[in-house]
Amino acid sequence: MQSIPVVDLRDHAAGGAAREAFVRALGEALEAWGFVAVVHHGVPDALLARAYEVVAQTFALPDAVKRRCERADNGRQRGYTPFEIEKARDQAVPDLKEFWHIGRDLDAHYTGEIPRNVFPEEMPAFGETMRALYAAQEHLALTLVDSIGAYLGMKHLADLAVGGNSVLRVIHYPDVANTQPGQVRAAAHEDINLLTVLPAATRPGLEILTREGEWHAVVTPPGCMICDTGDMMQYLTGGRMPATTHRVVNPPEGGDGGRYSMPFFLHPAPDAMLTPPDGSKPPLRAHDFLLQRLRENGVL
Repeated sequence: MQSIPVVDLRDHAAGGAAREAFVRALGEALEAWGFVAVVHHGVPDALLARAYEVVAQTFALPDAVKRRCERADNGRQRGYTPFEIEKARDQAVPDLKEFWHIGRDLDAHYTGEIPRNVFPEEMPAFGETMRALYAAQEHLALTLVDSIGAYLGMKHLADLAVGGNSVLRVIHYPDVANTQPGQVRAAAHEDINLLTVLPAATRPGLEILTREGEWHAVVTPPGCMICDTGDMMQYLTGGRMPATTHRVVNPPEGGDGGRYSMPFFLHPAPDAMLTPPDGSKPPLRAHDFLLQRLRENGVL
């Protein structure tokens, strides 16, 4: 069984009528659900397995080592964010997670608004593996956004994200014995960005809020990528591609040993203008959009 639509990236690679059918199926799925599962996505299983192994080792480092990689001054958009710092917009209590942000490597002379990566010296394999995963997931995300642009007749859509401020977020949701009322691993929220590409997490827990107002667990084929459109995509398309509310619920009493997840958030370049096609809202600079949401999430 599956709870969201499924598309096969091999159809895109086949070209011709198969690609046209893929574009239509992808676009229709995201219009209706805001979520879609992609099978045969091209990100190697061995890379994903290695990444989860290295991520677990990195989060097991002493707290003082991890905190040396914290960069609160840039909204923690790179490096380490400690446990119970981030909260979802309009939520009173923080999420039950710690995480690491990885972006593209920058030229030594770069002076723009994309932050620089911060990796722990104690775990050299972390930076190496995350750079490889970042590249693989970015390639997939750009392919999908190009198809969304074809579906919408917005051929420039993928161009907005080339060289953009995209982020690979690796997350650790530890078991927690005592929580505040209403506190969960990730409270109900919508993503900020254009498109999220999410490999299968190490434990279940992801749920989406349907148009009927009901929470449903996300059930997908093995080895797929779960993709969803974020607030920037919703804004840019005048609401045609919605940002669907989702959350990560707590495990059954007694815990599950902890959960790891590695979503990739495709972002535009900082100076890209998000301009709705119908003129219903004013154009917004992507970096300004991001900063506003970071303030709302309590990390800036």
